[in-house]
Amino acid sequence: MAGHTGASPFLVSPSTGRAMTPSASYGGGEDGKPAAGDAGAAFVLESKGTWWHAGFHLTTAMVGPTVLTLPYALRGMGWALGLAALTAVAAVTFYTYYLMSRVLDHREAAGRRHIRFRELAADVLGSGWVFYAVVTVQTAINAGITIGSILIAGNCLQIMYESLAPNGTLKLYHFIIIVAVVLSLFSQMPSFHSLRYINLGSLVLAFGYTILISGACIRAGMMSNAPVKDYSLSPSKSGKMYDAFLSISILATVFGNGILPEIQATLAPPAAGKMVKALVLCYTVVFFTFYLSAISGYWAFGNKVQSNALQSLMPDSGPSLAPTWLLGLAVVLVLLQLLAIALVYSQVAYEIMEKGSADAGHGRFSWRNLAPRVALRTLYVAACAFVAAALPFFGDIVGVVGALGFIPLDFVLPVVMYNMALAPPKRSAVYVINVAIMALFTGVGIIGAIASVRKLVLDAGQFKLFSDHVIS
Repeated sequence: MAGHTGASPFLVSPSTGRAMTPSASYGGGEDGKPAAGDAGAAFVLESKGTWWHAGFHLTTAMVGPTVLTLPYALRGMGWALGLAALTAVAAVTFYTYYLMSRVLDHREAAGRRHIRFRELAADVLGSGWVFYAVVTVQTAINAGITIGSILIAGNCLQIMYESLAPNGTLKLYHFIIIVAVVLSLFSQMPSFHSLRYINLGSLVLAFGYTILISGACIRAGMMSNAPVKDYSLSPSKSGKMYDAFLSISILATVFGNGILPEIQATLAPPAAGKMVKALVLCYTVVFFTFYLSAISGYWAFGNKVQSNALQSLMPDSGPSLAPTWLLGLAVVLVLLQLLAIALVYSQVAYEIMEKGSADAGHGRFSWRNLAPRVALRTLYVAACAFVAAALPFFGDIVGVVGALGFIPLDFVLPVVMYNMALAPPKRSAVYVINVAIMALFTGVGIIGAIASVRKLVLDAGQFKLFSDHVIS
């Protein structure tokens, strides 16, 4: 594309206007290896993977139980607008992730391979505050998803327990503790790359529960006593507007990633071109799981669909609308995948910990590095589990974090960085499209955050610390 200067040995700093050589790179040297003494890069973000490994990581980061909220997203916009919005957000995110990969490839070609989102953004945008802003937003997203994964996994165990022992005495926090113990053990896997086969399993699990729950929704919609299908929207204009923007906020969160540079860091250098193949693999899975879940759930329940399709199949009153064995198997598959998702989104935190506590001069499994790794990662999981148990209404909070976090990181920053790093002509289609995406999704993020805060306020009456029930 116009403006591509990847073959140049020098780059111009946006902040100083002076040329920068490859030795000034944040992420590493010309060979793609981490800078000496960078234990976070050497141990957690080791670059040994193939494009399909990156595809497994991307799929786990994007295709999770949140796909079961897609019927609810359609509920806020109806068939035509809902499917159009789903398709538009899918296309825009594929495009912005592709642009971010191009920026990373461009920097690598110039001898400046970046392996962290925060350092890429600070380098391209040329401002120290950007580094800390990205760290803050990315950390909030990653911790929020880890907390949410622990909470919902605990809730899955609780559902299975209550179906087997309706009068049992165990509470939600007991199951959260069980999940935290298991997660803390798996968290000792040393690197992002070491999760590649777990994330392949996560991909298979996503296919499994999507097919099961979508099939159950279709079956429920065809039953003689099926709920009446009503696809009408809110009668008030303000209600329609808030529902629509809440739906867009849900879509942005479902398609959110926030860790693409860290995933690309796991690729063996040179990484150029490999991430596009990984994105194609990921979005092949996205297309099947997202559309199947959205269409089947909304078709079956209409505007009565719950915030999670699984809840629609298990109404509070009356019998379940799917066989018990199917619901139980789906819950087990969701539970297992939540552990993989929590592991993926913990990697940025672990990389930060490792960079500050480990010594790259010693072996990865030396006592010098093993002791702080075990202690810090266990403490991190324990802290996330405590928040999950204390705030079982965390889903509403994550909605706000998603609007304020995923949209800047996944929709706005990639197009801004592309325009600055590769400098396409201002009258070119690429530049104009990028500016339009930036303007549109900045507005969507603000309004989506307002809609999410509104839902938080409306649900506030149900909130109770250490409640035994998850507020959805």
